Amino acid sequence: MSQRITNPKNQLKFSLSKLRQQNMKKKFSIALHGGAGTILRSKMSIDQEKEYRDSLSVALKKGAEILSKGGLALDAVTETVIILEDNPLFNAGKGAVLTHDAEFELDASIMDGRDKSAGAVCGLRNIANPIAVARKIITSSDHILLSAKGAKRFAKDFGFKLVEEDYFKTEYRLSQLKLALKEGTTLLDHSDDKKFGTVGAVALDQNGNLAAATSTGGLTNKKYGRVGDSPIIGAGTWADNLNCAVSCTGNGEAFIRTCLAYEVGARMTFGKMNLFNATEAAIFESLKQVEGEGGLIAIDYLGNISMPFNSEGMYRASLREGGKEYVGIFSA
Repeated sequence: MSQRITNPKNQLKFSLSKLRQQNMKKKFSIALHGGAGTILRSKMSIDQEKEYRDSLSVALKKGAEILSKGGLALDAVTETVIILEDNPLFNAGKGAVLTHDAEFELDASIMDGRDKSAGAVCGLRNIANPIAVARKIITSSDHILLSAKGAKRFAKDFGFKLVEEDYFKTEYRLSQLKLALKEGTTLLDHSDDKKFGTVGAVALDQNGNLAAATSTGGLTNKKYGRVGDSPIIGAGTWADNLNCAVSCTGNGEAFIRTCLAYEVGARMTFGKMNLFNATEAAIFESLKQVEGEGGLIAIDYLGNISMPFNSEGMYRASLREGGKEYVGIFSA
C-alpha cells in the first residue's frame, strides 16, 4: 500500500492562505439616519420619541441581521432603507412630502464600494421603494441616474409594482403643503421643526465591503422638478472600499455645491485624515462655508462609525459587531 506524502511547503502555503482569509474577515458595522434639522426634545412627546426610536431600531436590526449572517453590505443598506421608506414617519417612500402640484417625486441612490458601481433615480413616481429601483439599475442598466418618466418606465420594465398616489398621502403631509402654499415657500419636511427629510444607511460587511444608500421625498412645495443631493453620487451618497461609505441629509443644494459625500473620502485618501476628522471637517468647515445645515453618517474600511451634524438634531442609529446598539435623536 502506498503512503501519500504531504509536501511541507504546500502545507505551509495552505496554512498561510487560510490565515489570510481569516484575517480578512472584519467585524461588521452599520449606521442609518432618518433626517436632520431643528429637532428639539421640547417639541416631541414621550410617545413620539419612543415611536421614532423604535422605528430606527427596527431598521437597524434588519441590516445588522443581514450582515451577521455574512451578507453583503449592499444588501444590508438596501433592506434597511426599504424599511425606512415603508415608514410614514420619514420623508421617503410612503412618508414622502408633496410637491407644489400635490404630487410625489422620489429620489434615491445607492453605491457599492467594491467597484464604485452605482444606481440612482430622481423624480420617480408611483413606486413604493425607489431605493430598490436604484439597486436594480446597478445590475440591469448601462446608466447610473434615471429620471422621472424614464425611471418609472425602467421600473415597470423590470417588474416593479406601481402604487396609486393615495399610497403616499397622509394628513400630516397634506397640512404641510397647505401651509407652504399659503406662505408661498418651500418647507424642509416638517415646517414646525425644520427637519431635513431624508433616510440613509451605510454598512461594512464581514468581507470588508462598504456600501451606502440614500432616499428622500424632497421638499414640501418643491417646483420645476427640483432635485436635491440624495440621488447624486458624490453629493449625497458615496462608497469606496479604499476609504469609506457616506450618506448625507440636509439642505440638498449645499451638499451638491460641496460634493460633501465624496469630500469625506477624498480627505481620507488624499489628506490622510481618519474618518472622524474627515467627517467633522466636512460638516463644520465645508458645509458651514456655504451656510449649509444637516449631517451625515459614515463608516470607514475598519468599521469605525461617525455621525456628525450641525443642526439641533438628527435621527440616527448605529451598531458595530460585538458592541451595543446606539439610537439618537437630539444633539445632547
